[in-house]
Amino acid sequence: MAISAAARFDALLSLMARLRGEGGCPWDRQQTRASLKPYLIEEAYEVLHAIDENDIDHLVEELGDLLFQVVFHCQVAGEAGEFSMADVLDRLTDKMTRRHPHVFGGHVVADAGEALAQWERIKGDEARRDGAPRSALEGVPRSLPALLRAQRLQVKAGRVGFDWTRWQDAWSKAGEEMVELDQALGGDDEERVRDELGDALFSLVNVARLRGVDAEECLSHAADKFTRRFKEVESHMRAGGTTVSAASAEELDKAWEAVKAREPRRPSESGR
Repeated sequence: MAISAAARFDALLSLMARLRGEGGCPWDRQQTRASLKPYLIEEAYEVLHAIDENDIDHLVEELGDLLFQVVFHCQVAGEAGEFSMADVLDRLTDKMTRRHPHVFGGHVVADAGEALAQWERIKGDEARRDGAPRSALEGVPRSLPALLRAQRLQVKAGRVGFDWTRWQDAWSKAGEEMVELDQALGGDDEERVRDELGDALFSLVNVARLRGVDAEECLSHAADKFTRRFKEVESHMRAGGTTVSAASAEELDKAWEAVKAREPRRPSESGR
């Protein structure tokens, strides 16, 4: 007879309790909510990496590691008498049921866009019932990587109508920001340079979003491309009996262009 997912989950909770209990693992027993923070972030990024690699076996493993962090936090909280895994599951189930009236109630939505707009309305209603005004930008953690945070903030603002209607308009605004950045770079006010550079980056994220492109993925792709090309330049230098640090600027530029020339050209580059 197959073991149910619920039984497996109970076994995981028991395993966590044993790790933290008398005779358990010294390292696990030593951890606190604060000390676990880096591991939660790390495991989340490992999940993203597995998704990007389309490695299903790796994804199964990394999702398990991420789940273990949730279980760990619940165990720590339970020991302090704060909350349990049951509280987390109850809160999650209630919230998902409440925010999907088109599934669990009599509401009807035409498409995913309407479902998302309904979700935001319900969140706003919940905040008002709690007696606290809720900003449309809430729910975007400051701890997110800055590029991803900028994108999420823009999406949130766009859901309540604070947005450009066309990517071309956002591109025009980005051009204005570049002019202001150019002016700042010509001066000696470092605070203004940082401010204008931030505005320029933020405006480019807006262009990417409205153009239907994920800015975080774009920059990640650019970083991967730079890494690949730089390593090839290093190999080229070693083959010539030198290193990147010992080569002249002219030699490095020539090697970089050679690496680029060896790469397959995109369809849009054909005929150039």
